[in-house]
Amino acid sequence: MLDKKAKQKIINKFKIHENDTGSTQVQIAILTEEIKELTDHLKMHKQDNSSRRGLLKKVGERRRLLKYLQKEDETSFMELAKKLKLKIAKKMIEDEEEKKRIEEIMMAKEAAKEEEKAAAEEEVVEEAAA
Repeated sequence: MLDKKAKQKIINKFKIHENDTGSTQVQIAILTEEIKELTDHLKMHKQDNSSRRGLLKKVGERRRLLKYLQKEDETSFMELAKKLKLKIAKKMIEDEEEKKRIEEIMMAKEAAKEEEKAAAEEEVVEEAAA
């Protein structure tokens, strides 16, 4: 666990406004520091499974907060990821871009189907008129 001074230092560095102690950015920064400490601890104490479980919980919580921040405010997400040098943020950005690309392909296919349908209906109308 982080001591009060270390936590306060992180809060001061990542706070959004004067009285900010619990914004998403601050929570992610604190979790990142706790994850670093637990990782160092587990390098020395390989059999400490309860700490390993706590580490995994913290990683999952940070991932959820990062997804939320990315969805709500992309610019602050990118800024925070650069400050904290997070690898997970790069992966999340790539996944998001892949989803957008797939969505665009699906939309293009849908538009092509609509055009074919309209062309077929137009042919039917022309045949009926002739």
